[in-house]
This record gives sequence, C-alpha cells and structure tokens, in this order.
Amino acid sequence: MSAGDQKNGGDKPKEAAVWPEVERAECLARGAALKWASGVFCRPEHLERLSQYKKRESQRTASVHTRLKSMVQSYLEGVGWGLEQLREARDQLRDVSLTLKEAGLESDGNTDCLASLEKLRDVSINHRQLFAAVSNLPRLYAIRSMVLETERLVESRRLLEAHARLMDLERWQDDILWQLHGAAGTAGSSLSSEDKELVAKYFSGVGQLVDALGKELWAVVSSSLALARQNPTPFVSAVRIVEREEALDRALLAERGGAPASRPLPAGRPRCWRACFFQVLEEAVSARFRSVSYLHTRGPGLAGHLSALQHAVMTDLATVRHLLEHCVPPHYQLTAAYLRASHRCLHTHLAQVSSWDLESGEIFAVLNWVLHIYNSPDMMGHPELVTETERAELGPLISAEGLEQLQGKYVQSVRKSVSEWMHKALQVELQDWQRDQEPDTDHEGFYQTSLPTIITQMLEENARVALMIGESLRDQTIQMGLYEIENLLNRFREALVEFGKEHRREPTNSKNKFYLHYLLASISNCIILKKSTESLQQQQSSRSAGQFSRTPPNPLAALDRAVRRACRLVMDQLLLELQPFLPGLLTRPWLVQGHPVPKLCSILESHLDLYGRVRPPCRQRLQEEAQWLTVVEYVRALMQRKLVCRSAEERRQLAQQMLQDDQLFREVFHSLQESDVSVPEVNPLALLPVLADFISLKDPGMLTLEVSGLAAKYPDISEEHVSVLLDVRGDVSRDIRGAVLDLLEQSAPPLPDGYRPIFTDILVPPSTMAFCLPTAKCA
Repeated sequence: MSAGDQKNGGDKPKEAAVWPEVERAECLARGAALKWASGVFCRPEHLERLSQYKKRESQRTASVHTRLKSMVQSYLEGVGWGLEQLREARDQLRDVSLTLKEAGLESDGNTDCLASLEKLRDVSINHRQLFAAVSNLPRLYAIRSMVLETERLVESRRLLEAHARLMDLERWQDDILWQLHGAAGTAGSSLSSEDKELVAKYFSGVGQLVDALGKELWAVVSSSLALARQNPTPFVSAVRIVEREEALDRALLAERGGAPASRPLPAGRPRCWRACFFQVLEEAVSARFRSVSYLHTRGPGLAGHLSALQHAVMTDLATVRHLLEHCVPPHYQLTAAYLRASHRCLHTHLAQVSSWDLESGEIFAVLNWVLHIYNSPDMMGHPELVTETERAELGPLISAEGLEQLQGKYVQSVRKSVSEWMHKALQVELQDWQRDQEPDTDHEGFYQTSLPTIITQMLEENARVALMIGESLRDQTIQMGLYEIENLLNRFREALVEFGKEHRREPTNSKNKFYLHYLLASISNCIILKKSTESLQQQQSSRSAGQFSRTPPNPLAALDRAVRRACRLVMDQLLLELQPFLPGLLTRPWLVQGHPVPKLCSILESHLDLYGRVRPPCRQRLQEEAQWLTVVEYVRALMQRKLVCRSAEERRQLAQQMLQDDQLFREVFHSLQESDVSVPEVNPLALLPVLADFISLKDPGMLTLEVSGLAAKYPDISEEHVSVLLDVRGDVSRDIRGAVLDLLEQSAPPLPDGYRPIFTDILVPPSTMAFCLPTAKCA
C-alpha cells in the first residue's frame, strides 16, 4: 500500500466519526451496487457486456463530479461577495459614528442660544393672540346686534334668514375657539377655562337662539297639515333648515374623524334635527288621540269616534300625499313615515279603548273597524296607498292575543245580555201559562207562545252580527247560544215540573182551566227550538269543533228531557181525567150496560183533538202514548179480578164486551192508524182481542197452547198475569193451572230488541185468598 493510500486510509475513521451519514450512504451505495450487479451478471454469458457497463458508469460518474464542482464553485463565489459587502458596511458604520460624535460636540456648544429662542417664541405667541383679537374685534362688537336681529327674524318666522344669521354666529364662535385652541396648543397647554368662559359670555345669546329657532321649527312641523292647505312656505323653510343642519352634522363628524388634530365638535353637535323632525311629526299625529276619554265615546259615541278617526286619517293622508310629499326630499318617504306614525298611534289608542269596560255593541264597533274598515279600500287598502303601505311594513293594528281577548269580552257581554233576555222570556212564558184563554196558534193551527220566537230571533241575530266580524266569532257566539239554550231548557223543564205540581194541588182552580193547552204549546215550542238549535249547529264551521276547552253543549238532550217531561204531564192529565171512570171497567154493571167505555172514548177524543194542535212528530208520540195508557189501564182493570166468570155464557159475554170496547177504541184511534207515522212493532190495541180469545176459549185443555202463543207475542207477561187470567175464566182446574204456569216458567223468552213492554207497567194486586192449597201452584 502506498503512503498516500495509507494516509487516506488513516483519515477514513476520522471522517466517519465526524460524518456518520457518509459512512451510512457509502454502505447503502455498495449494497445497491451489489444487488444491481447480481441481477445483471447472474449468468456467465452476461460478463461479455461488462466493458459496456463499466464505460457507461464511468461517464455517469464524471458527469456527477462535473456538476458537483460547478455547484461548489458558485457557492464559493457567493460567499466571497457576501464577505465583501460586510466589509463595506463596516466602513460606512465607522464613518456615521464619527459624524454623530462631531454633531453631539457641536450641540453641546450651542446651549446658550436656547434662552434667546424661548423669548422669541413667547413674542410670536403674543403676536398671534393680538392678531386674532384685532381681527375678531369687529365680529365681537357685532354679536349683540346680530343676536337681536336673529331674534326678530325668528319671531317673525323668517326662518331661513334667521338660520343663516345663526350659522354665521356659530361659525364666528367656532373660529374664535379654534384660534384660541391653536394658540394654546402652540404654547404647549390646553385652552383655559377663563378663555372658554369669556367666549361663552360674548356668545351667550347663541344657545338661546338655537332653542328659539328649534321651537319655531317644531311648531311649524307640528302644524304642517294645516299649513299645507293654506301656505306651505314655512314648512318648506323648516325642511331646508333641517337639511342644512344635517349637512353640518355630517361635515363636522367627517372632519373630526379625518385627522387626529381636527377641531373638536362644538357644543350641542350633532343636533340630529331630521330625527327630531319625524319625532315631532309622530307627536302631532298622536295629539289627535290624547284628549279622547271614555265618557266621550260611550255607547254609539264610540262608533262615531272611530268614523271620525277614519275621516281624519284619510284626510291627513291625502294632504301628506298631494301636498307635503312635494315639499320634502324623496328620501324622506313622508307618506310611509306618516302611515307608520298613524299606525303606532292607532295601535296605542285602540289598546287603551279595548281596556275599557265596553258593551257588546261597542266591542263590535271596535272589531269591525279593526278587521274590516281599517284594511278596506276606504282606508289603508286604498289602491293609491298599497305601495306606501307595503313600504311602511305595518303590522297588525291589534295583536292576535288582543283580538282573542276582545272577542272573548264580546262573547261574554253578549252572553250576559242573552241570559237576561232568556230569563225575561221565560218569566213571560210562565205568566202566559196562567192566562184564562187558549194559547196562540200559528198559521198551521199549532199551539205556540212567544218564547221560541224570541229565543230564535235573538240567537239568529247574534250569529248574523258575529258573522260580520268573522267565522271564528260566529262559532263562539253560536257555542255560547247553545249553552244558554241548554240552561234555558233545564229551567224550562223545572218550570214544567212545578206547573204540574201546582195543578195537582188545585186541579179545580179556574187558573188551571187551560193547563193541558199550555202543556201542548210547550211541546210545540220545544219542537221549534229543536229546529232552531239544529240550524245553529249547522252554521258552525267544522274546524271549530275542537277549539273549545269546555264540555260541548248538548241542547238537544235537554230538549228531549223537556219534551219527555211535558208528554209525561200530558199523560198524567189524561189519566187524571180518565180516573173517575176506570173503576167501572170490567165489572158486572159494565158487562150488562158497558157505560164507562163511551165516556172514556169521549175523553180520549177530546184529548186527541187537542193533540192535533201539537207539531209533528210529538203529535203522533202523544197519540201513541194515549193508546198505550188506555190499554194499560184497561188491562190493569182486568187484573183487579172484579169480574170472575161463573159459566161459559159469562165468558162469552165478557169476551164479546171486550171486543166491542176494542172496536170503540180503534175508532177513536183511527186517525193514528191512518197517519204516515211508523206503526210500532207491538200495537197495544191488538192485546184486547188476544185476551178476549183467551177468556172465550171453550176447551180449557187448549190453554197451554194459548198461553204459549200469548207469551211469544208478549214476552214480558208474568206468571202473576196469567194466573189472574185463569182466575177470571173461573173454570181452570188445579192441574191445568199448574201445567200452564210450569210451561210459562220454563219457556220465558228474553225481551227482543226494540220491544216496548206492556205488562211490566201493570202490577198485579195481591190475591184475596186466605191461603193456597199445597197441591196447587200459588198465583
């Protein structure tokens, strides 16, 4: 190994110690080279291209070395140029420091000259102050006369001239203060309080002039509606002054914000007179409503007051649109501003009016004005105002909550009135019941009184009036009316009960002569009220069903209860008149002569004739009830055992007389059978022929089959009823009786749907037998 190689080999560990990355890179390069060579020369025949690979790699290595040398050379040149620049900068800094040291020595030598410069500066300040005083003396002497002249102009409402003088005075004051401020700033101090007081003393009248001019301006603006029709010149002058002041405010604010050493804002600036202009305009509008009191607008006066408001607002709007709008700049949008001001004032005023204790008519006037008149083409919905209204973005005149409260107050007020009227109508009805004459009849001949007409007209009128406001209020009013009808009918039913009790206490009293007639009139009244109630319910909108938190009214149920009570009293009266003749039924004198039945038919005919004065369907209902009552009382008389047959001839006579009575009853109720009303499934008159056949049956052994058919037609018949029928026959042995009763007990069918019991209402009196034989079934 040569000496150079030894030297290089000896330096490698040192270089690797200093640069470990070099050794790592060399190892990676060797590994990559071995990997590449093992891939290229994997076969012996590949060694033939070794010289080509060696030459190519040599050229690549030479190229890399050339680029490295060029890059290192450029770096070295840059380092050299940088070092040269640093040397030049060091020489320049040395020269500057020497120059500064020489200047400091010369400055220390000139300190004696500063005292003479201070005296010169003081003289300059005094000169400037004297010059300012001399230049402002004419203005200061003219201030008093200028103030007096401006006051005279303001008093004579020569506003533009007065404002021009006022602007001159303010400009003089600002100039003097600025000059004094500049002089004080030059002296290194702020403006003294003595100087400010002195200037304020000279210009003491300027502030008062500003107030006086503003007062006149706002007086002109507040009376602009009246001035516009006579002489709009003062209003135009006021607007021009407001715009001048706005321009001055903008200029002063811009000057203050533009430079750090700008003039301070004068006292009272910015004045913002444009905002004051619109505020005064709104106060002028609200002044129309301040003097209104509750006493001045009670009753019909409130509707007149609202009509006057409408006229005044529309007149003022026409003045603003056609006159004042042309006197102001377009950006004022005076019509829209007046609309907003009027709307706010009306909102406040109507809120105050709504808080009063109003009657229903007054509330209606407010609601109608708010919901219909205010937004109609006669007011804010006028075609020429639509654009301005949209621009003003007016909200609701009364909030949704306020409208709901107002409508609630209206419904409560109407309810109070309706309740009072219904109470009075019911009292009149009770007085009519005591009259010594028949009730009135309508054009169809039906009994009626004034009660349903009063109630119907009152509720229909309230619903019609409420609909003029809206469907919601109409529905609430109808709902209230239905509640009141229900309450009225409950009181009406109680009055009927008391009327019946009074009649039973004194049935012969002359005042009760037309008791039955007024009961029938009450039933007809209920029918009329039912039709009115159904009409009101049909008028309600379907969406109002779930809007009411209370239990919905049910006047139809109350009507049904009242009709049932009245029909029950009518039937009680019929029974009362039939009662004297009922004991003579099914007795031996009856069997011979049959006298009570014609009298009963006469009473029934008179009652049925009166029932014809009742409106359908209650007329048919009363006729049916009379039919049931007659049959029930007839069968009840049979159950009394007042007649027990002793022979087959008596059974034949009894059955024949019962068939004759049935024929008389059928003739009485002939109109019911021929009417269009639906005939009930169980015709009570059909029971009498069945009982007559049962009694006239010749063979007692056939009674079992007869009882079976009877129980099939009338499943409510009991063993007691059948036992009485067997007793009336008088020829039934104990064995047959026991077989019949056992059959009836075993085959007791359930009552079918829609079946109206007849025997259930007939109680069998206890037997007069002292005892029962043990071998026979007890009746």
